Amino acid sequence: MLSKLRDAFKVPEIRKRILFVLLILAVIRLAAQIPTPGVNTALFTSWFEQQTAEMGAMGFLNAMTGGSFSTMSIIALSITPYITASIIIQLLTIAIPKLEEMQKEGEEGRKKMRAITRYLNIGLSLIEGLAMGIGFYRSNYLTERSWTSVLVVMITLTAGSAFLMWLGERINVKGVGNGISIILMINILSGIPADMAGLYTRFVSGSSNIVTAVLAAIVIIAIILFMVVFIVILDGGERRIPVQYSRKVVGRQQTGGNTSSIPLKVNTAGVIPVIFASSLLSIPSLIISMTGSTPTGFWGHVVKLLSQRYWFNPAEPIYTFGVLIYIALLIFFAYFYTSITFNPTEIADNLKKNGGFVPGIRPGRPTADHLSGISKGVIFIGAIGLAIVAIVPIIFSGLFSASVSFGGTSLIIIIGVILETMKQIESMMVVRHYQGFLGE
Repeated sequence: MLSKLRDAFKVPEIRKRILFVLLILAVIRLAAQIPTPGVNTALFTSWFEQQTAEMGAMGFLNAMTGGSFSTMSIIALSITPYITASIIIQLLTIAIPKLEEMQKEGEEGRKKMRAITRYLNIGLSLIEGLAMGIGFYRSNYLTERSWTSVLVVMITLTAGSAFLMWLGERINVKGVGNGISIILMINILSGIPADMAGLYTRFVSGSSNIVTAVLAAIVIIAIILFMVVFIVILDGGERRIPVQYSRKVVGRQQTGGNTSSIPLKVNTAGVIPVIFASSLLSIPSLIISMTGSTPTGFWGHVVKLLSQRYWFNPAEPIYTFGVLIYIALLIFFAYFYTSITFNPTEIADNLKKNGGFVPGIRPGRPTADHLSGISKGVIFIGAIGLAIVAIVPIIFSGLFSASVSFGGTSLIIIIGVILETMKQIESMMVVRHYQGFLGE
């Protein structure tokens, strides 16, 4: 790996792009240390830690923002509004014909879609910034309790989110990889050293004897390695459907007759189902955290049932049944999101127009049904794989009370972004006759 990285740095253009990305990431981490003007960050951080300890609903949000939310820095919103805007636009594409036509217009259409996403990102950032400013006003988290301070908070958080969006687009143009994904990855990575130090302190250095400490270290390393290897396999797994093209005679030349395949990724929806499912389950806890109330009776049990913090807790095993709801949501969102991004009818029509067919299957509707049937099985396997990745850290956390900000979702994002960036660097190196990261 190191030799291949050295080869990449031998190419001036690639070296310049990698260094540019590193510079942008340094700027982002610097911005994460600048507090939002007008906010009493000490009071807010204390409240945040208390809510996280009691409900555990904001830990994932803080991990996604690289710890910026807990300290309420100028980039506390991070790129979450942009991600939300992107998902909304994708969902609206199937409901609004104009957006669907725009998506099919090629590069020009994609530029328009990106512009709409930017505007929606600003709109969502303004709404979230205003809501947080009003919340700080009511909770006395402002250094000066005035509506001017609320306005400053809103503008600052919106500007921070827009700044990160711009940096992400600069990475797309002058760096390597997907800018937004890389920013999300570095945010998550920034919290891992502290989490690993916490695990070491709790289970290794805090053990009563050397045997227990060594055993704890082995278990932690084994779980992390298992997760990494499993995610790599899940990310690279695909089902290839063979396609045959008919021979055509054009003038005196014979064309076609070649074979190809349609790759169906096992994890077609990526990390989206996990994010959707986790977000949906955390809504009750977030609402309660914002209102400052403490649920009791029936609603108290419901909140605990939906909170990952209470799953696999030996002291209260009844709440572990919430995992079944989580898995059901994962499977549902995996099918739902894939149904948006994968259209068997459109693929079948394109194959028919180009003289292609799946061996043994008639073109047209039968091909669409065949692709749909295969995709359903592949999606189910991918959803179960996502469930395993998401639940293993939760089991470890519940049984041993190990509080970490990163979990299966974070690891999927990190590994997926690293693999995608490596592939892009590899393609650049192949063009210049260098051996890539993924080659032998």
